[in-house]
Amino acid sequence: MEQLQYPIGRFARPETLTGETRTAAIQDLIELPARIRQAVDGLSEEQCNTPYREGGWTIRQVIHHLADSHLAAFVRTKTAYTEDNPAVSPLPWDAWAALADYKAPLCTSLSLIENVHTRWVLFWSSLDEKGLAKTMNHSKNGPQSLDHYLHLYAWHGKHHTAHVTSLRQRNGW
Repeated sequence: MEQLQYPIGRFARPETLTGETRTAAIQDLIELPARIRQAVDGLSEEQCNTPYREGGWTIRQVIHHLADSHLAAFVRTKTAYTEDNPAVSPLPWDAWAALADYKAPLCTSLSLIENVHTRWVLFWSSLDEKGLAKTMNHSKNGPQSLDHYLHLYAWHGKHHTAHVTSLRQRNGW
């Protein structure tokens, strides 16, 4: 079950955050829109409505979650940059996945991911060490630097892309 839920493993922040790890993380964010489009390319409606694992979200829900999560993270990063350690709380992802908009065509969220990432990459690319050190205070996880968040969301995109690609591989799609 762990392998199905975390096909690339759980998030593990690099021990040392460097210019190289940041460049790689930004590159992952640049590449995500094309990678996720490729991952879902050619899927039927039935396939899009298939859970990636027993008890997991459907591919459709994964794609809409990815858009919502990265949009929320984009806003959080800008807030953390412009405010002093703002408070943030977990979002009710499972409740959101049950809402009517999660039945929308994939193209709506694929376009959102593309556009958010275009702006987000510009934001990330503009930050220096001082900016990357700015924090937000997550009610569950405590203080998180923007540097940490960059690496987390680079992983997050690859994590959900792997949900799609591993399901396709297992089912021979």
